[in-house]
Amino acid sequence: MIAIWVRVKVKPERRGDFLKAIEVDALGSERDEPGCARFNVLQDQQDPNVYYFYEVYRDEAALEAHRAAPHYAVWRAAADTLDGPAQATRCTTVFPASADYWFKP
Repeated sequence: MIAIWVRVKVKPERRGDFLKAIEVDALGSERDEPGCARFNVLQDQQDPNVYYFYEVYRDEAALEAHRAAPHYAVWRAAADTLDGPAQATRCTTVFPASADYWFKP
C-alpha cells in the first residue's frame, strides 16, 4: 500500500475556498474510490493556515485513479488557494500490516 503525507499552507483569505475544495476531494476519495482506504485532512494547531492530508491507496493504479477522479479536479482547480507548493512524502504502510485492516472485506 502507498501512504502519502501532504503538507500545504493556505492563503488566509482563501481558507474557506480551500476547505470547500479539499472536503469534496477527501469525501469523494473515500466514498467513490475502491482503491482509497483513507483520506484525512488535519489542521496544524500552531498555524491555522497549515493543513496535512493523510492518504492511503491500495497501489499505484489506485493513486492514478484518484488523480483522474472528478473530485480531484475540484481540488486541483483550487490550487490558487495555496501559499506555495504542496509538500508530499510517500510512505509504505507498516502497521497495521494486513490489507484487511485498510480495506474491510
